[in-house]
Amino acid sequence: MIAAFFIIFMVGLKDDIIGLSPLKKLIGQLIASFAVIYLGNLQINSMYGFLGINALPPHFGLLLTYFTFLVIINAFNLIDGVDGLAGSIGMLVSCIMGTYFLYAGETLYAVLGFGLAGGLAAFLIYNISPARIFMGDTGSLLVGLVNAILIVKFIEVAGNPAAKLPVNGVPAVAFAILIVPLFDTLRVFSIRMLKGRSPFTADRNHIHHYLLELKLNHKQTTLVAVASNIVYVAAAFALQDLGTNYLLLLVTGSAGILTIGLYLAKKKKAIPKPVPAAVLQTVAPATVTVNKEPVIAKPKILRVNPEGMLQDK
Repeated sequence: MIAAFFIIFMVGLKDDIIGLSPLKKLIGQLIASFAVIYLGNLQINSMYGFLGINALPPHFGLLLTYFTFLVIINAFNLIDGVDGLAGSIGMLVSCIMGTYFLYAGETLYAVLGFGLAGGLAAFLIYNISPARIFMGDTGSLLVGLVNAILIVKFIEVAGNPAAKLPVNGVPAVAFAILIVPLFDTLRVFSIRMLKGRSPFTADRNHIHHYLLELKLNHKQTTLVAVASNIVYVAAAFALQDLGTNYLLLLVTGSAGILTIGLYLAKKKKAIPKPVPAAVLQTVAPATVTVNKEPVIAKPKILRVNPEGMLQDK
């Protein structure tokens, strides 16, 4: 784990200072994931009843584990567009994982979870809007990697019926714990690829962009996202007896409906309101006289690019 943390830290640091291409960042993430998955013997070996699949062949389990690591790492990197958002979600997830592992008897992972939560709590004092310090890729990639380790270990431990605290439908519960970063990232990646673009190209389709365009400030956006994540976590643990398939359908379906509603509200907010005729008359072009001939002066037009108003840090 220490080797993986060092690798991902250096990848993020170089990206913050001089920049890295998406391919080089992806290679760095794969190497860091390899250190934990292969050398640390951490791997998803079962689908726990999802689509009727239980035990996985070793190669498929390995591919699924790498995919899980890459998605979670990039999910935290991509939601770091609002002051305090990535740090708050990271602290919430690591606190939940730390608490579970504490009661499940996994002391190492409990310490890892609470250690990250404590570091992020101190960081958030200076990162809540108006922020004085920023996480950057150095922080967001590392937060994503630690939470990826905790989530994969949670699936392995909680999915074991002989564990101290077994959890039914564990893949769906794990997805609900990461609902805000994970669902948003998978949704944005899917939209980009359907449009024939690279999934790593920048756009303004993230959920925090929708909230910002609804005139919420950074604090309110972070609060809404964290509160939503807490509701999903509580609901997932309460409804775990539904099983993996039904619970995952409920989680993703409700998240999709809420996102569509948010998108429609944003579109409605963006439609310009009609200007009354009386107002138009009051701003009619001025008439000036040149060589005793009346000339209508052309009004000055101020052109504003709204895409540049709410850029990510």
